[in-house]
Amino acid sequence: MAAVILGVVSAGVVLLVLVDGFQTMVLPRRVAWRYRPARLYYRATWPVWRAAACLIPAGKRRHTFLSVYGPLSLLGLFLTWVLGLILGFALLQQALGPDYIKAPDGDPKNFWTYLYLSGGTFFTVGYGDIYPLPGLGRVLAVLEAGLGFGFLAVIIGYLPVLYQAFSRREVSISLLDARAGSPPSAGQLLLRLARARNIKGGVDPILIEWERWSAEVLESHLSFPVLTYYRSQHDNQSWLAALTTVLDTCSLLLALADARCAYQAQLTFAMARHALVDLSLVFSTPPLPPEPDRLPPERLLRLRELLREQGVELRDGPATEAKLAELRGAYEPFANGLARFLLFALPEVVPEKAVVDNWQTSAWMRRLPGLSALPAAEGDEHFD
Repeated sequence: MAAVILGVVSAGVVLLVLVDGFQTMVLPRRVAWRYRPARLYYRATWPVWRAAACLIPAGKRRHTFLSVYGPLSLLGLFLTWVLGLILGFALLQQALGPDYIKAPDGDPKNFWTYLYLSGGTFFTVGYGDIYPLPGLGRVLAVLEAGLGFGFLAVIIGYLPVLYQAFSRREVSISLLDARAGSPPSAGQLLLRLARARNIKGGVDPILIEWERWSAEVLESHLSFPVLTYYRSQHDNQSWLAALTTVLDTCSLLLALADARCAYQAQLTFAMARHALVDLSLVFSTPPLPPEPDRLPPERLLRLRELLREQGVELRDGPATEAKLAELRGAYEPFANGLARFLLFALPEVVPEKAVVDNWQTSAWMRRLPGLSALPAAEGDEHFD
């Protein structure tokens, strides 16, 4: 009876690992099973890594430390699955009993012997010192070798899919640098478009691009939540900062700007908020209103003045302020909750200080000579 129970438990372990690997890497949709191994793995390891990161002063060193977690956690998850399969098959062999394996004379046929046999079979090493005898033992050995080979091939084969999704995400974030500053901000994006006299003609293509980008982030990050832990190349950029900047821009356009800018802004706002809220649900991060306020009244007033200087028509009045507050309240708490959980910094809506884009800097100097006068950076001194 004990052997039967052990066999059922060990078969359950093998099946659990296979199902978890399929749901995590192959199934292209969100998995609602709350207690699956991969979810528990990240719930256990991320708080530890996050706590260690908090011991490092904020800056490049902390960013570098946090950027290691995503790829390293994936390797750790693969190792956990492999150990689970080896353990499950070892317990299955043990449940069959000592009559189904051959070991050198004098070697005890205990759990460690079965674990060694299972590991050698899984990795197809086959030293020949311990081997299964004809019958169910050989059937299990062939099954384990086939599953081990296929499992590793499928899991490793899906790694390019992850990195292609990461690469597509980062390309748009890099393109945002010259358009909205580093870190990006809605105020800089609108001001740079206004200086080019291109608010109406220029903002719609950008919003269309970011509507699609938000949809891709929603699809890829729900299917592969580990991508949320992957960080951008620069410590002042992140997918969450970019998503929040897009929502800030749409909010300002919907509340303040001409009605002709509203339709595409509404579509992009809907898609970006959808992505933000769904990812908050995946990580069970409660909405937290940001403190301090990301757009104090004096900065909003200054942004109004600068945009009007460039000939941009803006709406005024209590109804406008109320609409802006309502729009910000629909996404800012979710963005702040994710930022607290993932240790990201949310960008300011209107930066207080001068903005130096990443493309304007080098490893040897703060700002490259001759580049500060380019149109994309003109007027940053207004925020000093």
